[in-house]
Amino acid sequence: MVPADPGDARPPSHAYLAQVATACDQLGFDAVLTPCGTGCEDAWISTAALIGLTQRLRFLVAFRPGLLNPTQAAQMAATYQQMSGGRLMINIVIGAEPTELARFGDFRSKDDRYRRSAEFLTIMRGALTSDSFDFAGDFYRVEQATTRSSPTVAPPIFFGGASDAAERVAVEHVDTYLTWGEPPTMVAERVERLRGLAVEAGRPDDRPLGFGIRFHVITRDTADEAWEEAARLLRGMDPDAVAAARADFAATASVGQARMAQLHQGTDGVPDDPRDLEISPNLWAGVGLVRGGAGTVLVGSHAEVADRIEEYHRIGFREFILSGYPHLEEAWRVGEGLLPELRRRQLLGPAPAAAVDSVFTFR
Repeated sequence: MVPADPGDARPPSHAYLAQVATACDQLGFDAVLTPCGTGCEDAWISTAALIGLTQRLRFLVAFRPGLLNPTQAAQMAATYQQMSGGRLMINIVIGAEPTELARFGDFRSKDDRYRRSAEFLTIMRGALTSDSFDFAGDFYRVEQATTRSSPTVAPPIFFGGASDAAERVAVEHVDTYLTWGEPPTMVAERVERLRGLAVEAGRPDDRPLGFGIRFHVITRDTADEAWEEAARLLRGMDPDAVAAARADFAATASVGQARMAQLHQGTDGVPDDPRDLEISPNLWAGVGLVRGGAGTVLVGSHAEVADRIEEYHRIGFREFILSGYPHLEEAWRVGEGLLPELRRRQLLGPAPAAAVDSVFTFR
């Protein structure tokens, strides 16, 4: 998304990413999510360069499994765990538009990509935890797959996708299922359905499927300040960019992206009042006018945003991935305003098992 003032755009230099990472480390964020694709820097390399600058911050590294051999991915993960002191988390990304996949030479159908990911995850886990793992499937065959040493703590695996094929992979192979920030009624139905699918798939009771949700956030001392910031972002959106994004969304093959686009259907151009895109209390669909992927924003005072997180927590979400524009300033606002409010409610930090497990920031 383009900032309201184009001069605010900052390149992802190592110096700037270091500022974001060290701020998040200091403020008490649990982890940072780093994306994948040709529109960003490589997540493995950029986060590895930040390990030595941080003390406790974990790194949720996104990558597409079809572009790596699963044993090589296991070796990279084991090395990362060794070098970071166990601070790696893995985000498996399957979906993408055909033009993006074609850049990497991946022309498989969506169903094939999900079937391939199931085999990939089986082998990667096996190589990480076994001295000699054999597997033969439709996409991969390995013999005696292993790594130099198995990490003491295997990196948890995160995964998102709204299609039936994605849900089947999630309930059988991953630790945390991720969804973009839809209204509570929409995501509650999905959580219950996936829990049922996990039971049908025979998932062990001692390895329950976790749930995470992804939002942008505008949190301020008062609600008026937060909505004024939403209005500022709205004023910076070019109507031509909105029209172009709408055309892209109409042609998307992604079920999740189609669901995001539905949240602002019927909006003509760029509305003057950001509240016209408030689709649920404190849930704003404005970013989705121009940004693919996660397109909703929690907007309000620190207490109001905490109310919404508490609502999603009751539905079953334990991992909250938050981002803002620009990253550094919003990390400080969330860290100094929202996180203390969540701790006061015993929803974050060393707390009972029912508390939020993690609040991430996204850079």
